[in-house]
Amino acid sequence: MRDTPFQTLVLSTVFVLAFGTLLVLGRSILLPIVTATILVYLLESVAGALRRLPVLGHLPLGVLRLLLLVFAAAVVFVLAAVVSSTVREIMAVAPTYEENLRGMVEGIAGYFHFENDALWDRISDETVGQINLRRFSLAVLGGFTNLGSVVLMVIIYAAFITAERRSFQRRLTAGLRSPEQSARVLAVVGAINEKISRYLAFKTLINVVLGTISYGILWAFGVDFALFWAVVIGVLNYIPYVGSLLAVAFPVALSLAQFASIGMTLGLGAALTVVQIALGNIIEPRLIGRQLNLSPFVVLLALALWTTLWGIPGAILAVPLTSILAIVLASFDKTRWLALLLAERVDAPGRPAPAAALPRKLP
Repeated sequence: MRDTPFQTLVLSTVFVLAFGTLLVLGRSILLPIVTATILVYLLESVAGALRRLPVLGHLPLGVLRLLLLVFAAAVVFVLAAVVSSTVREIMAVAPTYEENLRGMVEGIAGYFHFENDALWDRISDETVGQINLRRFSLAVLGGFTNLGSVVLMVIIYAAFITAERRSFQRRLTAGLRSPEQSARVLAVVGAINEKISRYLAFKTLINVVLGTISYGILWAFGVDFALFWAVVIGVLNYIPYVGSLLAVAFPVALSLAQFASIGMTLGLGAALTVVQIALGNIIEPRLIGRQLNLSPFVVLLALALWTTLWGIPGAILAVPLTSILAIVLASFDKTRWLALLLAERVDAPGRPAPAAALPRKLP
């Protein structure tokens, strides 16, 4: 008996609701696993590039993967230490920053002769008077403390995923009913590996360059905690659209508290914005292009969805996860129309598959 359209709609709705509930309730378990999987994709791409080098190319692939995993863990823990120490330093200078802001606002009020106006006093109390950098720093520090245990689990999961990657493919093939199914599933896995690995590798390279240049700008302007803000800029740039805005807004806002100078703050904001535009609109399209082929509106919706479900980590993972979904949907005839809805362009009339997806026809 074939399902009616109404039954299909009901079953699909129930599945979506159940899956969404699982993502929310299982966040503490699923987020480290998904993050570890994405990390493995990145390390695989880097390992493939390093194998083309004269010295590292002679190392066994397993050894190279292990070295990369250890290096990634060391980098993460060093960055976590930098963030933790910087937040503590911000807490120490927070009273000075708050005093600078109040002094700047009072100077503006005096220039326009608002200092004795009752309405201005109320506005000042409700805005500048509510700023508490120390409390904000404590909240951030608490968040990074909780993040430490998550990072440890991500590294452990990534190690096991890397170790069992080849055996998993063999087990997956053995568990399928026919060679055709095996070929189909392996084609899906291969497409995911290729697209996600390339995207993450180039995106990470761009973010490292962005963070390095931003550090030079912050240092030249004399901004406190330049290394910390450079790390924040690089990490936030993984978030599509809004990430680059937040990456500029945070250090610029704190520079206003540090210098109490609108001119200095505008100059810093302009310099950081120019770098963001140059890399985001000129360099990144040349390296990454449109290989994932996701509609900008779909990316924005995915960003909102994953941020709601998993917070900032979800925002960072939004593009890879949505791209994986598009690849899977494009692999089967019954769901290819959904892949078309996610795509920015159609490869050919009558064959609606996003370029980020699989070859036109799987076995």
